[in-house]
Amino acid sequence: MRRSPAAGSAQAGQPGRQAQAPRLNAMEEAALEPQEDGFGTEPFPTAAGAGQAGRAGAKEGAGKAAPAPSCEEELDAIRKEGLTGRQLRMARRVAARHGLPATSDYDAVRLLRRAGIDPFQRSTMLELVSAEGEAAPGGAGAKGTGAPGDKLPQVVGDKQPQLPSKDVLDAASRARSIMEIQLDIARRRRRKILLLFTRLAFFVLLPTLIAGYYYFSVATPMYATRSEFVIQTADSGGGGGGLGSLFSGSGLATSQDSITVQSFLTSRDAMLRLDEEVGFKAHFSNPEIDPIQRLPEGASNEDAYRLYKRNVKIGYDPSEGIIKMEVIAADPETSVRFSEALIRYAEERVDHLTQRKREDQMKGARESYEEAEAKMLAAQEEVLRLQEEMGVLDATSESAAIMGQINGFEVQLLEKKLQLAQLEANPRPNQARVEGVRGDIQRLEAVIAELRAKLTEGDSASGNGSLAAIQGKLAVAQTNMETRILLMQQALQQLETARIEANKQTRYLELGVRPVAPDEATYPRALENTILAFLIFAGIYLMVSLTASILREQISS
Repeated sequence: MRRSPAAGSAQAGQPGRQAQAPRLNAMEEAALEPQEDGFGTEPFPTAAGAGQAGRAGAKEGAGKAAPAPSCEEELDAIRKEGLTGRQLRMARRVAARHGLPATSDYDAVRLLRRAGIDPFQRSTMLELVSAEGEAAPGGAGAKGTGAPGDKLPQVVGDKQPQLPSKDVLDAASRARSIMEIQLDIARRRRRKILLLFTRLAFFVLLPTLIAGYYYFSVATPMYATRSEFVIQTADSGGGGGGLGSLFSGSGLATSQDSITVQSFLTSRDAMLRLDEEVGFKAHFSNPEIDPIQRLPEGASNEDAYRLYKRNVKIGYDPSEGIIKMEVIAADPETSVRFSEALIRYAEERVDHLTQRKREDQMKGARESYEEAEAKMLAAQEEVLRLQEEMGVLDATSESAAIMGQINGFEVQLLEKKLQLAQLEANPRPNQARVEGVRGDIQRLEAVIAELRAKLTEGDSASGNGSLAAIQGKLAVAQTNMETRILLMQQALQQLETARIEANKQTRYLELGVRPVAPDEATYPRALENTILAFLIFAGIYLMVSLTASILREQISS
């Protein structure tokens, strides 16, 4: 602990005190902070005043006056008291406040005691602080009546090393101070632990007890019926390959339908239909159900829907394509009825998922068939019009008949030419026969030419084209008619296939686990729910306390 220069000068006249006093630690300095000087009510031997002299005389005996000690003796006695530097500085300031001409800190103590003033009393310190506070606006010179230099320790020569007093605090006092500090720490620690347990009991244990009481004594037993089903497809895998055939045997092929069914079962539509057909609201409005799980009378659809989502749990496993459903009710029979009704709704929904697709396929196949049939009839009418217009039933047959006639006439022409050559080979032929044969040859050639002209040039008198042109037109019309007939047949086949597919159920729901009424209550799980409530309240308390601590630290920093 630091000493003032005046104290060092006062100690310079004591050559025998060369030993270094022990330095105080922070705990010892804290023990010296209270205003009492550690001597209790024991009077100082150098204290002056009528009251103090009277008390000293009363102890030694009445009628005897003690001899007045000298100045040096009083200073030595004050040094032996082991006053701290803080007490000496405080005495110097009190002396300056009262205008006493003190030459050192110890001299200030001596002068104050001669004036009947105890510088270490609490009232004296408070008066000094109040006087300094009032004199602060007026400047440094207004703090006391003495000179400004008297308010500070006087500087003296360093004739001897400044040594702190070795009689500051003995071992017993130090142990007593340490024990008091430890007891105070233990007392505050016990108080904080008690407050902590009080808060935990109020914010964690009490809500947990209330929750446990509800789960064990008040909550109505609920029965859960579990069922599992999967959506199957009846479409053939085909031989085309690709991604469709790759995922056709897995749950990914019907994942979209499964998700759609799951969404429907958890929708308001399913809840309203369940209420209309089975009486969902009426069941959960039963007064026998506890108030927390009971649906109030005249509840809205939104209230019923929130209760529906809490009591109807739908889960979907995408890896296997299985839909798992759990329906909770106040009695097992009602739970089974609710489950069966929801499964029926899901099956109807699955049936209607592909209904529009089948209807569109049927409509498209019917329209294709009707269009092909109309075009086929138009092609037939075109062939009939050409036949009537050209007067030819079958151009191919007509051409074959004409070609047969031409061939017959050419054979006769060849015979006549041979006969003419035979007649002309005679040295004296019969001219009448020769001319007759030549006339036959000419007539045959004319008939053949006429028939050939009919095949290629047509009849100019009738206005009809050649048989080849007629045959080409008829062939085109007949080919178009045959094509339209083939397209009509394909459209008819597609129509029949679409009709078969429309009448066939392509998606159907298959139950893996049928709903069975439980014989014991499934909910509430009292112990698990109580532990969960304890963990939740403890977590909330922990988060709130940490937040409050952080905010308090931020505000105080």
